[in-house]
Amino acid sequence: QVQLVESGGGLVQAGGSLRLSCTASGSRFSLNAVGWYRQAPGKQRDLVAAITRGGITNYADSVKGRFTISRDNAENTVYLQMNSLKPEDTAVYYCNTDPIPLLGWGKGTLVTVAS
Repeated sequence: QVQLVESGGGLVQAGGSLRLSCTASGSRFSLNAVGWYRQAPGKQRDLVAAITRGGITNYADSVKGRFTISRDNAENTVYLQMNSLKPEDTAVYYCNTDPIPLLGWGKGTLVTVAS
């Protein structure tokens, strides 16, 4: 059974940085495009960034220039480096396949940005 585990969230001041990690067990994660999604309280879950198996990336306009997605296929891990964080980045962050989330959602990791 595939299990997605997100980690690296926490409380940070505006302007700070965090690095999120996503690992997948029981799946050939390296064969898929992977995305980081986020869900703020009372809002829908949206795609923030995605990366293809070959390393091509795309970002939501709201995070362009601040977030960087990367992957280590050998380690079956995808990362999200988040810089210049803003209070509006506060959300639970999840990873899954892209463009269609095919795997069961993990618990996510909470990012809280204080102003």
